[in-house]
Amino acid sequence: MAEPEANPAPAGETPAASDATPQPPQTGPADGAPEVPTPAVAPLDASAAPPETSETPAATPETPTFEPQVAPTPRAPTDGVFLGTGRRKASVARVRLIASKEAKILINKRDVDNYFSEPHDRSDVQAPLQKTGTGGDFRVLINVHGGGHTGQAGAIRLGIARALIRANEKFELALREEGFLTRDARRVERKKYGQKKARKRFQFSKR
Repeated sequence: MAEPEANPAPAGETPAASDATPQPPQTGPADGAPEVPTPAVAPLDASAAPPETSETPAATPETPTFEPQVAPTPRAPTDGVFLGTGRRKASVARVRLIASKEAKILINKRDVDNYFSEPHDRSDVQAPLQKTGTGGDFRVLINVHGGGHTGQAGAIRLGIARALIRANEKFELALREEGFLTRDARRVERKKYGQKKARKRFQFSKR
């Protein structure tokens, strides 16, 4: 025997959803567990200042500043005083020419004739003044140290020639022709090991 069909839904209506639709699981405390109250969070206030901390910020190290070094300005000689420096071998001579009618040459506060005993050393010192004809126009004060009498005489001659150029540039041609402005770079050659001197050797003997 056929079962009676269910009453169809009236026209224009849709069938209602079934009550068997699955619902999402509800999360919550287990049965019998006490509920933990959620602490209330105050809303952030942008105008509120951040809390102060007792820690002080570390001081940043200062970057050292370096000032550019300026080369000292050379002192200009006073009027009538002309300077010159000469070198020869191990000797260094510092010369001052002072415009004066008292013609005198003092070497380490001693007269040139008393300081140098050899005539050729005295002539080397006076040669630039005699070449330029200014032997009676300057008082020459010289400080010299190092080396022997030959090296000191050559250093003094170069120092006087350089000082004369500062006094008058016209003297350069005459002094250069005589070689008074040329620095003599010759030095004593060193001794070699296995030899008696720089070039000399020990005598060879077969027996």
